[in-house]
Amino acid sequence: MNRPNMIVKEYMSDESIKGQLELGISRVPEKDRNYHLGGRSFYFFDFDDNIAFLTTPLVIFHRKTDEELFLSSGEWAACHAQIGRSGPHEEYEIRYDDKVGSFRYFRDHTESELNTLGRTRQIFVDDIQKALLLPDLQWKGPSWECFYHATFNHRPVSLITARGHSPKTIQDGIAEFVKKKVLPHEPNYLSLFPVNHFETRKKLGDSEIKLSTSMLKQKAIRASVEKAIETYGYSPHHRFGMSEDDPQNIQMIVEELVRLKNDYSEMSFFMIETHAGQFIKHEIFTSGLSSESAEHFAQMNLFDKAPRL
Repeated sequence: MNRPNMIVKEYMSDESIKGQLELGISRVPEKDRNYHLGGRSFYFFDFDDNIAFLTTPLVIFHRKTDEELFLSSGEWAACHAQIGRSGPHEEYEIRYDDKVGSFRYFRDHTESELNTLGRTRQIFVDDIQKALLLPDLQWKGPSWECFYHATFNHRPVSLITARGHSPKTIQDGIAEFVKKKVLPHEPNYLSLFPVNHFETRKKLGDSEIKLSTSMLKQKAIRASVEKAIETYGYSPHHRFGMSEDDPQNIQMIVEELVRLKNDYSEMSFFMIETHAGQFIKHEIFTSGLSSESAEHFAQMNLFDKAPRL
C-alpha cells in the first residue's frame, strides 16, 4: 500500500510541560463534536508507545547459542519484520512459548509463577507503577493527551493491544493512572482487546492461533465499531480514530478502516500514526488515506481537522 509522504513538526503542549498538574481543574468537559447531530466520537488506542512507554522487554534468541537479546517495544516495532531474515538480527529467532519465549513478559502469570519472579502483581501493573515513578516526559506516549482527553470527557474508549494479558489485567494497569491522579477516573470502556490473550483470540474467531497480530487487530477494530453501533445506535455522524505505532500494524489497520469506511460511508474514520514518537493524523476515505499531516497539533483530540500544509 502506498502511503502519502508526511511532514511532521515537533510539538509539546503546555500540559506535557507542566507534568502531572493535569487533572482538569481548569478544564471544562466538552460534548462530542457531533453530539448535537446524534453522533459520538470513539477513541481506539494501542497501549505500548502510544498511551505510555513501559520497560517491558521482548526477547529474541540466537539460533545457535540460545543467547537472549532483550528489545524494547519501540525496537521491536522497528525491526520485528526482519528478525531471522536480514539485518543485525538475522541470526536470531522469535519463540512463542508463553512461559519462556519471546513474549513471556507480555502475558499473565499464575500466582506461583509471580512468587518465583518475586512479584505480587501482574507484570503489566508493576511496569506501570515503575513508569509512574519517572518524570512525565519519560513515560507519556505520543497519544497520552488524546487518551486523557477521551477519559476526561467520558468518550467511549477501546484498547486494542498486542499484549497477551487478560482484559482485567489491562484494566488493573490503567487503574494505576487513576490511583496516581494522572487520570481523573477510569475510562468509559467500549471494548478491551489484548489480542494475544487466548480467550480474546477465541472471541475474535482465532481459537486455533493462526492469525497474526495485525490480522487480530483488524478483527478487534471491526468488532469495536460494531459494538459502538450496537451500544450507542447507528448515526452517520459517528467518528472513529485509532492510534498505533507499529508500521506493519498501521498498514493492516488502514486496510480495515478503508473497508469500514466503505461499509459505513457516512461515518468518519481516522488513523493516528505514532511510529517513533511522531503524531500523524490521516483521515480515511473509501479510496484510502488523506494527504493531511499534523503540524503544531495539540494532540488533545483525535478528530480535530489538521491544518493543510
